[in-house]
Amino acid sequence: MRPKLAHPDQRVALVAARQHAVVGLDQLYRAGLTPDAVKHRVRSGRLHRIHRGVYALGRAELTLKGRWKAATLALGDGAALSHRSAAELWGMFAPRSGSIDVTVRSRTGRARRAGIRLHRSFSLTGAVTTLRDGIAVTRPQRTLTDLRRVVAADELRDAIRAAEIAGMPIGDYAKLTERTRSELKLRFLYLVRRRRLPEPEINVRVGPYLVDFLWRSQRLVVETDGERFHRGELAAAEDRARDDQLRAFGFEILRFGRREVMQEPHAVAALVRARLEGRGIGAGAPKTRPSRP
Repeated sequence: MRPKLAHPDQRVALVAARQHAVVGLDQLYRAGLTPDAVKHRVRSGRLHRIHRGVYALGRAELTLKGRWKAATLALGDGAALSHRSAAELWGMFAPRSGSIDVTVRSRTGRARRAGIRLHRSFSLTGAVTTLRDGIAVTRPQRTLTDLRRVVAADELRDAIRAAEIAGMPIGDYAKLTERTRSELKLRFLYLVRRRRLPEPEINVRVGPYLVDFLWRSQRLVVETDGERFHRGELAAAEDRARDDQLRAFGFEILRFGRREVMQEPHAVAALVRARLEGRGIGAGAPKTRPSRP
């Protein structure tokens, strides 16, 4: 049998320890504190008001998870971290400062709070929410659905790729990154032809590896990666090992991300041309294809 805690402050401390140092007013009452006892602890600095009905225990400074927990507590039962804030909690985006996104399943009855960006949705049910680190949050697939309405297409693709790397269940969103990779290859091939670079081989094997673009005579490989800066440590290590092996075969490897291909085509083309010329080809005109018999 667990020992009974004799003092309300002990019960409050246990609740706060599970909730990133924050507690709700109803939790304080259930722990045995009276309204006057709560006011006394606020005046003495033992409790610090974060939102109406939500307090930090011991000190006012909170971790980011503490701020997220406080925001969901402030909006009551059923509220969940959502949109960009949910993506940050899941690790799809790097955390940044600003208002915290919380969704409630109601159109009325929840007042807006400073520092909280309130969203309302009748489709916010237990099927699309869960707990992560003790914080109510929309599940990854629902988080991506919410993000579609508030972020640019590039950011959404970054979030999807991060979720894929982490092995999160995201349903049909996984198909979007496949389309993105195909689109990026097409854009790079268009760049090659528009800049009158020699025609490469496409999607061919070099040893055990399938490469995006290959200039075989010049032993040059180009890989296009729409999520180059969001691949995670394991995938990046695999890329390095692959590149090292290709270099051991005598190939040079260039990698270009989506932003480089889309926004810096002059620089990309100039670098490819320089590498081709440096490896023994004049790249001023397209390579002539052999005539068919």
